[in-house]
Amino acid sequence: MGKKNEWEPYRHKVQYYETDQMGIVHHSNYIRWFEEARTDYMERMGMGYDQMEARGILSPVLSVEADYRQMVRFGETVTIETFIKEYNGIRLTVGYEVYDQENQRICCQGLTKHCFLDREGKFLSLKQACLECHQMFVQGLEDHEQHTDQ
Repeated sequence: MGKKNEWEPYRHKVQYYETDQMGIVHHSNYIRWFEEARTDYMERMGMGYDQMEARGILSPVLSVEADYRQMVRFGETVTIETFIKEYNGIRLTVGYEVYDQENQRICCQGLTKHCFLDREGKFLSLKQACLECHQMFVQGLEDHEQHTDQ
C-alpha cells in the first residue's frame, strides 16, 4: 500500500454536459466526482470496490456533504484530494478537497459517510469480516493524520 501523500491527486476535466446554461458546473456533479475520486483512492490503497464486493462487503453511502467555494467552468481541470477523515471499523468518513488545477484555488470541500454491510444487508465490522480492508482504512486514517500534523 502506498501512502496518500505520495500520490498524484485524482484529476477530472470538466465536460460540457456537466455544466449549466452559463457554463458553470452543476452542483450535483461534485458528488459524482467524489465517487470517482474515492474509487480511485481505494484502488490505489490496494482494495477497490470490486475486490471488496467479491468478498461480500458492501459500503453504501449514508450521507454526503459539499461546501461550494468557487465556481468551476467547462474545460477546466480539477484535482481532488481524497483522504480518510474518520474510521472505527464499522463506519468510514471520506473527505474531499476539489481544487482548480491551474491556480490551486479550493472550489469545493466535502465528505461522504459510509458503513459496511454483508450481502443480506447486515452490518459488518471490517476488523472481523476483512482484516486486510480494515488495515487499509486504518493506514489511510494514519496517513491523513500525519499529513495534517505537518
